[in-house]
Amino acid sequence: MTKDFAILAPVPLEHLQSGAQIAKDTGFVAFGSRKWELFRKVDELRDGLAIPVLIYPSHEGVPAKDSFVISWAGWYVGAEESCNGRHSAGMVHRPPTTGQYDGDNRGHWAVFWHVRDLIELPQDQRVPISAVKTIKGGWRKDAPPGGRNWSPRPQP
Repeated sequence: MTKDFAILAPVPLEHLQSGAQIAKDTGFVAFGSRKWELFRKVDELRDGLAIPVLIYPSHEGVPAKDSFVISWAGWYVGAEESCNGRHSAGMVHRPPTTGQYDGDNRGHWAVFWHVRDLIELPQDQRVPISAVKTIKGGWRKDAPPGGRNWSPRPQP
């Protein structure tokens, strides 16, 4: 069973590629965010159920455009607030590529959101983020979510 919304999120491509194997090996991959309040709300709304997560590769230093394409998907299964910016299991669930960035695993993130079954979508299933319908209070079509410091918002 799922709830009637999904998360739309940007994640750097290198972390998606290295995180897919981590999700397979450990059950989930943990991505970082500073939006702990948002994930508290998402967890309240999902009531313990897995919800879809639609991911497009973010582009460092480039503002998000509504032509960016959702090319990865998985299931959001929860989040944990960080302990001094680290995941409680250290690097066990973190994409190995995050190890090359000092702040990614030491003090930068307020929360880690967990994704299981992370997959790259086949070409015929990819869609631009502009095709995703938003809800009142969600991101605006003229200002899509983007960047390393953005975190996902619930979508219908």
